[in-house]
Amino acid sequence: MRKGSVPFSHSERMGISNANLPRIKTGKVSAIRFSTLDAICDALDCQPDDILEFAQDE
Repeated sequence: MRKGSVPFSHSERMGISNANLPRIKTGKVSAIRFSTLDAICDALDCQPDDILEFAQDE
């Protein structure tokens, strides 16, 4: 598996439902728990700043 890819089989290990994983991946969520972020980073072997981007509200 290449860095940055998350097969749906990992969603259960990360504690994310198969329905929510695509929403997180496409940025269609307004909040995420730190425990979920930690699980994603652990699965991807990355840091939060590798996968998060700050967007200033207009």
